[in-house]
Amino acid sequence: MELKEFKELVASRKPLDSQEVYEFMDRMSDEARKVTFKLNFSYHEAREVRELLSELFGEKVPDSVKVFPPLYTDFGRNIHLGEGVFINACCHFQDHGGVVIGDSCQIGHNVVFATLNHGIVPSDRKKMYPAPIVLGKNVWVGSNSTILQGVTIGDNAIVAAGAVVVGDVPADTVVGGVPAKVIKRL
Repeated sequence: MELKEFKELVASRKPLDSQEVYEFMDRMSDEARKVTFKLNFSYHEAREVRELLSELFGEKVPDSVKVFPPLYTDFGRNIHLGEGVFINACCHFQDHGGVVIGDSCQIGHNVVFATLNHGIVPSDRKKMYPAPIVLGKNVWVGSNSTILQGVTIGDNAIVAAGAVVVGDVPADTVVGGVPAKVIKRL
């Protein structure tokens, strides 16, 4: 399996459940760890961080992006960052299903982006179901938040610290809690 074929499979939202897919995911995870170990275990200037992220993501990271390592991912090739994005330390990207972070987003410490889920029925439990996470422009995600698969967060929204976002977030709102609910409109 190649990356293009995997991304097409993920875009279809079909379950990831074949030996070929599992072997591809393992291979990609190994590649991602090679880069994240380089990124996370020594100091790098901002430009060097962007270069390592570009290697990890397989596309150029904009010069206006700032990331404070450590950053963790178990795939790496399905993360897309807009202009002016800031990602604070210790964020986790399970990006098989795709993570798109729009222009001028601010991501707090220790945020988790989880784009895979497992089947609920015990006989289906080993299957993984991918769905993308998409953040619009100027979104602020507070520390220790978790954003689950298939969630879209609208422009200018705020996710309060510690929230678990299980459904779409309207633009110009603040959400918080477990599960996250709209607290107020901006």
